[in-house]
Amino acid sequence: MSLLTIHPESGTSAPEIIREGDAIAARLAEIGVLFERWQAGRAFEPDAEQQTILAAYADSVERLKAKYGFESADVISVGPDHPQKDELRARFLREHTHGDFEVRFFVEGRGLFYLHPGDRVYAILCERGDLLSVPSNTRHWFDMGAEPCLKCIRLFTTAEGWVADFTGSDIGDRFPRLEDYLKHYA
Repeated sequence: MSLLTIHPESGTSAPEIIREGDAIAARLAEIGVLFERWQAGRAFEPDAEQQTILAAYADSVERLKAKYGFESADVISVGPDHPQKDELRARFLREHTHGDFEVRFFVEGRGLFYLHPGDRVYAILCERGDLLSVPSNTRHWFDMGAEPCLKCIRLFTTAEGWVADFTGSDIGDRFPRLEDYLKHYA
């Protein structure tokens, strides 16, 4: 179940909670973020290669490339046995921006995006079938959980792909990690 909570930047008061897909999309559109529910009907082996996953969704990827001018696509696939899961989680949990507009399509699993435009923090629990855009220069961070299990297609408007500019802020420490978020809101 996809879920959106909107918090004051301080993280100290109760958030607004939105559970319905169209309402999530409408609220996120107010800050320039695209949220859509797609079909993610293909199953992959845990060790499925990037090209296998991209090939399975080639029509959708090509349509997005044409519509938004994306130049590159890759797949991030992290399971509970990934040798660098702790390092990846720590890197993604640090607030950062990208000079590039990016899109994530959750092929499998789930993750928690935090977007920080202005004085609000938007926490979006994304699951299989969710497509989320992050506009360029939008402060954000991502939690894949302590025992991650996700496969996401990522699209970028530059050939370099994922390049983060870290803000140095510790704001992410004021908000729940994926496991606590699930216990409290899901």
